[in-house]
Amino acid sequence: MNSSAVERTIDAIWRIESAKVIAGLTRIVRDVALAEDLAQDALVIALEKWPDTGIPDNPGAWLMTTAKRRAIDYLRRNKKRDQKYEELGRSGELYSEDDIDMAMDGEVGDDILRLIFTTCHPALSQEARVALTLRLLCGLTTDEIAHAFLVAETTIAQRIVRAKRTLSASRSDFEVPVGEQLKERLPAVLEVIYLMFNEGYTATSGGNLIRPLLCQEALRLGRILAEIARNEPEVHGLVALMEIQSSRFKTRVNATGEPILLMDQNRVLWDQLLIRRGLSALERAQSIGRPLGPYSLQAAITACHAEARIASETNWTRIAALYEALSRIMPSPIVELNRAVAIAMAFGSAYGLQIVDELNTVPALKDYHLLPSVRGDLLAKLDRMDEARKEFEHAASLTRNERERVLLLKRAAECE
Repeated sequence: MNSSAVERTIDAIWRIESAKVIAGLTRIVRDVALAEDLAQDALVIALEKWPDTGIPDNPGAWLMTTAKRRAIDYLRRNKKRDQKYEELGRSGELYSEDDIDMAMDGEVGDDILRLIFTTCHPALSQEARVALTLRLLCGLTTDEIAHAFLVAETTIAQRIVRAKRTLSASRSDFEVPVGEQLKERLPAVLEVIYLMFNEGYTATSGGNLIRPLLCQEALRLGRILAEIARNEPEVHGLVALMEIQSSRFKTRVNATGEPILLMDQNRVLWDQLLIRRGLSALERAQSIGRPLGPYSLQAAITACHAEARIASETNWTRIAALYEALSRIMPSPIVELNRAVAIAMAFGSAYGLQIVDELNTVPALKDYHLLPSVRGDLLAKLDRMDEARKEFEHAASLTRNERERVLLLKRAAECE
């Protein structure tokens, strides 16, 4: 394997393992910013050594071991090290290669949930929580985050730096809170897990459309949270949404990694166990007796697709009504764009196109590739092929995901 191939492999490993490493280090040093710096040190060492020694059999464990040793070195130099270092000195896993695999199992998984509650500290703004989450837990660069939220890269970088400083100053406990503190932070934690899942479901950039491991991690954390907060309907609503969406993974891309649109997917291959689990979680959310929140409503929408044996049986009228309800409690141009698609499917493309044309003037969607993509699809259905081609080409120029770009250019070519 040449050096460039090794670097690409290391980058892929880092995207998968970085959140676990940072979470494990935060438990030790109790400082998110310091934990990320130590994790980056381990990455630099890997970049220096692995091209010569080869990729280890368990690269995640290697990174964790190296990073923890950097943490020990740091605590040795720290004037306030005594108590922490005494605790670390009793931990055999820091030195034992035989036991290091244990560091990648449940304990680290719990650390990730603790890290999420830490990054959702009430001292942070909603924008700061989002940026820090995507940076630490999803492994996105500041440039990728900026592109996803249509803001300047310098703005995102400043948010992340300020957020780390705020967390360090607040000296937040690295624990899952209970009682009122749990309830206070729960909406932000749900949003973080939702963002993790979405980034895995459709990657912001890169050569792959999906990142299944990130989705699996988000779903696992959601299931744990559902046991902690059993009487919170939105927890179950989010789990339902992720369960049902995960059921489609085998059909979202073909053998070469190219995207397959929802209406073209082979529904026989959808995972029925995940669908049943999702529908059960949705029933649990509904049984608590409170009005459905945004995650439960989105889960109800995905349930409409899951319950249709073939695409033509999809209840688009109900989906349009659910999007209408969603837009009332969580108004956003993206929800409105999805509502436009549902209305087009239920009542005709011309009706959906009217809504999409109104969204063309919304500044937040100026660089959002799915807006021209949807408009191109509706124009093609109305046999306005030249206009549709231009919209697909424009959408392709906006997306940062290579697989989506190829699909959009293919659709543009089909309009010739």
